[in-house]
Amino acid sequence: MASDPISAQPTAAADTVVSQPVSLPLTRAAIFLVVTIEPSDENRAAVLSLCADLSALLRSVGFRDLDAALSCIMGFGSGAWDRLFGSPRPTELHPFREIRSGVRHAVSTPGDLLFHIRAKRMDLCFELAMQIMARLGGAVSAADEVHGFRYIDNRDLLGFVDGTENPSGSAAADAVFIGEEDPAFAGGSYVIVQKYLHNLDGWNKLPTEVQEKIIGRMKASDIELDDSVKPTSAHNALTVIEENGKEIKILRDNMPFGRPGHGEFGTYFIGYSRSPRTVEQMLENMFVGRPPGNYDRILDFSTAVTGNLFFIPTASFLDCVTPDQSASAGSSHAQTSMKASAPVRSSNSIVPTKDGSLGIGSLKGENSHE
Repeated sequence: MASDPISAQPTAAADTVVSQPVSLPLTRAAIFLVVTIEPSDENRAAVLSLCADLSALLRSVGFRDLDAALSCIMGFGSGAWDRLFGSPRPTELHPFREIRSGVRHAVSTPGDLLFHIRAKRMDLCFELAMQIMARLGGAVSAADEVHGFRYIDNRDLLGFVDGTENPSGSAAADAVFIGEEDPAFAGGSYVIVQKYLHNLDGWNKLPTEVQEKIIGRMKASDIELDDSVKPTSAHNALTVIEENGKEIKILRDNMPFGRPGHGEFGTYFIGYSRSPRTVEQMLENMFVGRPPGNYDRILDFSTAVTGNLFFIPTASFLDCVTPDQSASAGSSHAQTSMKASAPVRSSNSIVPTKDGSLGIGSLKGENSHE
């Protein structure tokens, strides 16, 4: 009798921390679902119950097409963490910090939980989102929901390739997973999400050469402009963050979205990192400028309408959550299960690759993006 390709996957050793699948290959479709938790102990218990059951829901939906690489990442906002798990808490978890500079505004909007659902098929993403919301029922209210798609040649709706500078392999793991700097939460990650709406009419009226200087790349070839001609306000100049002479990378999984009949065209920004400070500095450079006033001209045509920061605990943490635990019990478990000395491995989607491997630590498989 043939073995079940899902249940036959090797399980992690008891002292091994398994991260959520942050560094998976990029997919053709995604749903970004942000919800708020309604008050009451019953609603808190419903959310806690889903934490441990999410992997089972994922297996049930994903088994219908093993090649579609369905995955889901669950994140928690600062207030939600306190309410669900208490103390201790991830060192750098805090509410999203809004930024105002002139007419530019990086807004902070409500959001307790993030579900980042990815697959090669949108119908599987939709089914999993539907099952998650059915399980949560009245315990949560949707704050934002975006259905993203991979656009032609991996471009955004502004016409430029998105994701060129994403790290891969061990560099990606180093960029996104917490290490000894916060040992109780090693293997976890942070993610900042923003929903941007574009003024495509205004953008498309710009000459290609002007667009290229705003982005910092050639539009057709995706080749980076030489520093001798690239403005210091170019998007890819302002989003380079260095510490001690070394560039600090993040992992983006941005997706275009839109409703042409409503004149809505946008990009959903999602940036994973081992510290939120990296993305926060990028946003400061974009909205305020480096130096102040030398801001990202993309913002003359793109408006941020949401903004959230979430912590991504390990899959090991989620699997051990119980619906009746006290707030302090949940995070105390994190301390015991996420030891700094324990090996950390990255979770993949629910199925191995065709060669039988899990592809851990690799971004190969789909086209890359920035």
